[in-house]
Formats: sequence, structure tokens, C-alpha cells
Amino acid sequence: MSAVFESTIKMVENSREDWFIELKDTQNGDIVICKDLQEYSKQIEELGKKYNGIIDEVIWGKDINVHPVIIDTVRFEMSKLQRELEDEMGKPLIGEEAR
Repeated sequence: MSAVFESTIKMVENSREDWFIELKDTQNGDIVICKDLQEYSKQIEELGKKYNGIIDEVIWGKDINVHPVIIDTVRFEMSKLQRELEDEMGKPLIGEEAR
């Protein structure tokens, strides 16, 4: 069974600064709301357990009202989290060296 998740960055209603990530399991339609990337990281790991931790794809998207500054913020926080995980694991998560 292939694990494909959809991650959509959305704005909190009536806010120009507050965002969240809607995480959807495309196999069964389960949706989890993540208020930050630490929660997202935990939730995607938890959802991935149903697939023995093997996630085939994560499809990223955003709502139309998400400002580019928010996207930059999420990217920055994701790269920071990636570096922390790589330091903890002692190897890269992405690329040839990750194998």
C-alpha cells in the first residue's frame, strides 16, 4: 500500500499572520491540523506508522490567500528542522548520501 500525504498551508481565519498545515492521508481521507512544524513532524510520523514508516510522497500546496512571506517562513523552519534531524541522525535526510 502506498502512503501519499497532502500537506496544505492555510491561514487561520481572519488572520494575516497565523497559519497552520492541514495534513491529509490520501488513502483513507484522515485529516490532521498542525499548528506548527514540530506538530507536523510528529503527526506525519504517526500517520506514517500505518504504512510501516514508508511514505512514498508528500504533495505540498497552499491556499490562495497565503502570502509569500508565510511560505518563506515555513521553508525556513523546515530547513532548520531538517538540519536538527540530520545532526541527530548523523547523516543527510535527502540526496545520495542519505541512502
